[in-house]
Amino acid sequence: MRVPNVIEVSPDVMSGTPVFVGTRVPIGTLFDYLKGGDSLDEFIEDFPTVTRDQAVLLLETAGTGLIDPAVTGRIPSEET
Repeated sequence: MRVPNVIEVSPDVMSGTPVFVGTRVPIGTLFDYLKGGDSLDEFIEDFPTVTRDQAVLLLETAGTGLIDPAVTGRIPSEET
């Protein structure tokens, strides 16, 4: 599986862990950094094989994947 320019999943790379295309950097690492209070700049500095464009596109894609279903009512709110 491959999302162009962002995510690659291959059994030959990190045993199938989703990584940034062209790297061995797991996608989850970016989210771990952000959850830990680190900035996107710190992540890019620590993992220079990931481009800023890749990281931003991943975050935008993740956000759309959560926001669009919530807006269309496919994710129930806590009030219901």
